Amino acid sequence: MYLKYNTVCFLINRKTHHYFKEFLLNKTLVITAVSFLLSISFYSQENDLVLKSEELIYSNPDEAIKIANHILNTSPKLQEKVIANLLLSKSYLVKGDYNNAIIYAFNDSNQLEEIDIHTRIENNIIKAVLLRKLYLDSQSEEYINKASSLTTKLTSKKTLFESHVYLEQINMLLDRFNINEAITAISEAEAKLKNFLKNNSTENRAFILTKERAYNSLSKYDSAFVYIDKTLDLLNSSENNNLYEKAIIYKELGHLYLQKKEYQKSEETLFIALRYAEILNNPFLLEQLNRDLAINYLASNQKNKHKTYNDEFLVLNNKIEQIEQESVNTYFNIISGQQEKRLRIEKLKYTNYLYVALGAVFFFIVIGILILLKSENKKKRIREIINYLEISRNNFIKVKPVKKQTSKKIAIPEETEKNILLKLKRFEKSQKYLNNDMSLAVLAGQFETNTKYLSEIINKHYNDNFNTFINKLRINYIIEKLKTDSNYMNYKISFLAEESGFSTHSSFATIFKTIIGMPPATFINLLKTEREELKKNKETK
Repeated sequence: MYLKYNTVCFLINRKTHHYFKEFLLNKTLVITAVSFLLSISFYSQENDLVLKSEELIYSNPDEAIKIANHILNTSPKLQEKVIANLLLSKSYLVKGDYNNAIIYAFNDSNQLEEIDIHTRIENNIIKAVLLRKLYLDSQSEEYINKASSLTTKLTSKKTLFESHVYLEQINMLLDRFNINEAITAISEAEAKLKNFLKNNSTENRAFILTKERAYNSLSKYDSAFVYIDKTLDLLNSSENNNLYEKAIIYKELGHLYLQKKEYQKSEETLFIALRYAEILNNPFLLEQLNRDLAINYLASNQKNKHKTYNDEFLVLNNKIEQIEQESVNTYFNIISGQQEKRLRIEKLKYTNYLYVALGAVFFFIVIGILILLKSENKKKRIREIINYLEISRNNFIKVKPVKKQTSKKIAIPEETEKNILLKLKRFEKSQKYLNNDMSLAVLAGQFETNTKYLSEIINKHYNDNFNTFINKLRINYIIEKLKTDSNYMNYKISFLAEESGFSTHSSFATIFKTIIGMPPATFINLLKTEREELKKNKETK
């Protein structure tokens, strides 16, 4: 009886254990299936967000940035984070926010070997574009060469990425006014990519636009119009709403009309481009468009409109200088940080503390030398002013300029440079600089040249920017008046300011002190003292 009971219990327990085991197995399968479906859904959702962000980069970069930030913050995968960095970099580039574009383009993870090769190529190209726009040419060439090298390893989309590499190399030549080289490069690239360009209108438009820029730079406006018309035809037949591309194309067309002196057409076209640029809020596009509109209105004798757009151009020009300076600093800080990180790894591996110590000593020595040089330059300047007051009798004030290192250099034709220099010499003698409405854009218009050429030549030959160049002429003028006409020493500072072309008393006083090293009142008192001493010396003789 007892044996029978045990046998029954064993059979019941065995059957229960079988059902329980089957239940656990089914539950595990369900959980696995649900997890798999969720992962597929998550991946699909992330992929959709990437595509959506890519579509919005050139029409609504702010929305593209929001989506890319969401991917960056929520995705657990390194590849997707790197793609998000690339989307953010492109979006900020379209907005003209180079600082943020650099931050995301130069993220440490973007070039890791485990990242998809297509993504790494795109990242190198965007780096090259950013550094080209910041006039860091050698660094830009380094990254476009990296992209070109990676392109040779591709098995898919090779021609697409080759076309992007060619375009960046051509744009570098165009930006640096190596026009003949650019035309040769365009012809060679089009020959290699002939079939590809027939089937890819976006890249085809980009190549045609480079030809327009080249012939525009050579002042072959009829040819340039042919290529800009082809670009517009391809753009109008495209379904993509690329506002950034539209702004650039209409800007080029407006500039062409301006060169042909068709001011009405230029104005209409530039306003179309301006509308797109305002939507994107890109200060670089806005600055160029306001400059061309200001020149247009100056040439067509619409003074009020010229002043409005010229003032806006000057504001944007200052903003762009700040953006460029901040972006360059950010780039070098990132590169420096990455180098320091690699150095720390090397230190851990090789315990190479000696080199670090020497590097630190060298850094402080350089800083110390710079501080000493700055102090000596300041003392030297003070001595020059004192010597002037004691010795100078009949010469103009000649302020020794401090040489400025510039990272931006523009290739200017030799004949054009000589012509502008000759006009500058005449301008110095004409006293037109006393006009308080004088600006870089106005003078460039009078010289029949562009502001970049004029600014570059002043920087090169006078070691000053335009404002300092004008201000020195004005200060030299009023000092000569003070020296040759004793009545001027009795006039009010406000009169001297107006006489020398300054709009306000305060701006005159500030600039006078900056250039001469002392306020105008102090200078006049010292000049009076000098004259009294000379008078006494003559009387005693």
